[in-house]
Amino acid sequence: MTVGKNEKLIILAVALGVILNPLNTTMITVALPAIQKDYQLSSTNISWLIASYFIISAIFTPLIGKLSDIYGRKLIFLTGLGLVVVSSILAPLSPNLPMLLAMRGIQAVGTSALFPAGVGIIRNTIQHNQNRVIGTLAVFATTSAAFGPTIGGMLVQFGGWPIIFYVNLPILAIGIALTIAFIPKDVKNKATSYKLDFLGILLFSLVIPCWMIFLLGLEQRVQYGTLLLAIVLTIVFYMYEKRRNEPFIDVNFFRKNLNITVIYCQYILSTVIFFGVLLSFPTFIQIVLGKSSQVAGIVMLSLSVFAMIMTPLSTRWMERVGFRIPLLASVLVGLLGVTLLFTVREDSLLIWVGVVIAVTGISNGIQNIGLQNLLYTHIAPAESGIASGLLMTSRFIGNILASSIYGIAFATGMNVTNMSTMAIGLLVVAVILVPGMVYVTVKKKKNG
Repeated sequence: MTVGKNEKLIILAVALGVILNPLNTTMITVALPAIQKDYQLSSTNISWLIASYFIISAIFTPLIGKLSDIYGRKLIFLTGLGLVVVSSILAPLSPNLPMLLAMRGIQAVGTSALFPAGVGIIRNTIQHNQNRVIGTLAVFATTSAAFGPTIGGMLVQFGGWPIIFYVNLPILAIGIALTIAFIPKDVKNKATSYKLDFLGILLFSLVIPCWMIFLLGLEQRVQYGTLLLAIVLTIVFYMYEKRRNEPFIDVNFFRKNLNITVIYCQYILSTVIFFGVLLSFPTFIQIVLGKSSQVAGIVMLSLSVFAMIMTPLSTRWMERVGFRIPLLASVLVGLLGVTLLFTVREDSLLIWVGVVIAVTGISNGIQNIGLQNLLYTHIAPAESGIASGLLMTSRFIGNILASSIYGIAFATGMNVTNMSTMAIGLLVVAVILVPGMVYVTVKKKKNG
């Protein structure tokens, strides 16, 4: 089979897989009130439905990236698509929360396989303009995330929350057909030996849930035993990974590159604010303002669309003036956006709610692309693989922290008072971002 003639179809097949993770991440935010009502859940329980997805994604994305190198990208990509098919069919039939959590877990494993395997397919089959193609995949992912709440809102309005899983099926059918027909067979690399860091994977799989349990328990009391266990496991994980030649998470990469470490921390904090707003407002609009899921989805467009619009605009801005001014401006706009959250009340106009969350979208749009591009000015091309993988892990960690804050803030229900509590948490994060952004931009005032 000639790859050259089928490049666009190969790219389309990969793109259809790549969009599934961000699409399913954001679609469900609008469906949370309906799921919460059907299963009689608390906000803490519902936050586990969100956080578990990111915990599993954070663990499996780097792991499956290595597995795709061993067993072949096409095989892993098809396996990921197959797992999403299973979860999309069975999740709507879940009789209780544990079953739904299990199906979301399978979905998380499947979608985690699609990005690393998909990028590997592009690098092995597309011989020219690889960076441009990978950039196009990023646009696909951003666009699907931007329209996820709107799509989810319309689907829930007309078919209930189960339909947000069924909408995956036509995408999956086309993706599987294109993958089988046009992506070349895997060629195993016998010259390279691989060793999976099973103990590192196990420790990391324990560290993240321990911290999650501790954070979600803060609303009731401080669980000192859980905190101690989380700290001990974190130290053990760090000391073990530091001595590994092929670690699951390369902690030495962070230890030797302080600037890069701070950039990752900034990316985590930026994600906390963005996803905290994305997670809270669909439910707030439906429960407190009394609007439909469809209206909530439309209002949420102002967050993601403004973030998406700012990506190319801020890229050109940084090319002209460097990183410092745009990134510092973004944290100040972010502070303004979080402060405006305190003005949202039960009698707020929808247009004002849209304006408030749009400000957060503007800030995130600048920070998202700015921090990514700044990161790549600090690393050699040979390190771009590990850097991009760790960046995605940072995003998942930010999503997990946002889910924890959501669970704590709304433990007693969705209301204006608890929204203010959420705003306080996000304001603390926004303030911490300021000195960090000053630090990471002081040495890199110009791109390249």
